[in-house]
Amino acid sequence: MIYILIDILRNWLDEHRLYALLSVFDQIQFRSLLAAGLSYFIVVFFGKRVIRFLVSMKIGDGGETDAELLREHAASKANVPTMGGILIVGAIFISTFLLADIRVNRVYLGLFTLVWLAAVGGADDWLKLTAARRGTGRQGLYSWEKLVFQLGIGAIVGYFGYRYGIAPDGGDSLAHVLNLPFQRTYDPLTKFPSESLIYLGMPVFVLISTLMVAGVSNAVNITDGMDGLAAGSSGIVSFGLILLALIAGTQSAAQYLLVPYVPFTDELAVMAGAMAGACLGFLWWNCKPAQVFMGDTGSLALGGSIGYIAVMTRQEFVVLLMCGVFLMEIGSVVIQVGWFKYTRIKTGTGRRIFRIAPYHHHLHQGGWAENQVVVRLWLIAILFSVVALATMKLR
Repeated sequence: MIYILIDILRNWLDEHRLYALLSVFDQIQFRSLLAAGLSYFIVVFFGKRVIRFLVSMKIGDGGETDAELLREHAASKANVPTMGGILIVGAIFISTFLLADIRVNRVYLGLFTLVWLAAVGGADDWLKLTAARRGTGRQGLYSWEKLVFQLGIGAIVGYFGYRYGIAPDGGDSLAHVLNLPFQRTYDPLTKFPSESLIYLGMPVFVLISTLMVAGVSNAVNITDGMDGLAAGSSGIVSFGLILLALIAGTQSAAQYLLVPYVPFTDELAVMAGAMAGACLGFLWWNCKPAQVFMGDTGSLALGGSIGYIAVMTRQEFVVLLMCGVFLMEIGSVVIQVGWFKYTRIKTGTGRRIFRIAPYHHHLHQGGWAENQVVVRLWLIAILFSVVALATMKLR
């Protein structure tokens, strides 16, 4: 909104010699970093007030487990409120709304995705938050209900994302390209699109979008099991997304790196910056010992937004590599459940590969302190992001 006002008043400001003071807002890099700072400030400044409200409403979302160590782990956090993701989502929305060009359709579709998933997660958290006070009733949304809404927003993103990418002449554009690892989008000499590119039709594009948004959303949700783990890992990925959005939305940079140029996606760098700042700010309250958990409100919204930016920038494979920690976490659950069911059918007794899933609890039960698990997974997340960004040059 601020950027739009400055743009609308450009001539008036120039006549009064004021535009030079505000021309820095024309630089998308500046607005991205400013969004990070603003969202960080919002989360830190309003954090205590939100925590007090959540504490007054309900307390604790310890969960149930059959592992003794995890029962002790959950009991120690029984009085810590969840649903703190409203801080993250609010900061991202406000910062993006103020500093991004909301006339760009990909920006308001991104905000819609953020709010949609926050509402789904918020409904789940609210039912958990008020369960003790109500005495009876549901302890959250059913898994299939959350999945339906996640798949739904993924399909919506795919449909509109495809339509936004249709070329002016009605044909395909690089916004529809299947960007394979190490694939050269442009001929290095002519800078024209390569003839070997695979252009996706709407059904496949929607399918990929649905899987990315719902998949990463669930992966971040599963990762949110230790103080600071999901927030820190999401912040690391979000900083990488700033670069991806700036590259995808800048023609010269995209052609230099031989990756798809998708007009106006550089505005998503502002949203990615807001995500990074909000995650860092949330760590102020979520680092051990946590005073609040983000809950599904934050984890579903953050994961879905990461998947959304990946689809819009046509960098699904790079983002999946950046999300290596999230994939480790959700992969451990899938493997554990699948192997347990398979061995139970074959032998009559279910067996486990990990001590317990997700993977961070496996490490914790193996003797690592919670801080060790969190910080080491952060370091791995940084490594994944660095390697992922480096692969963009290997074309």
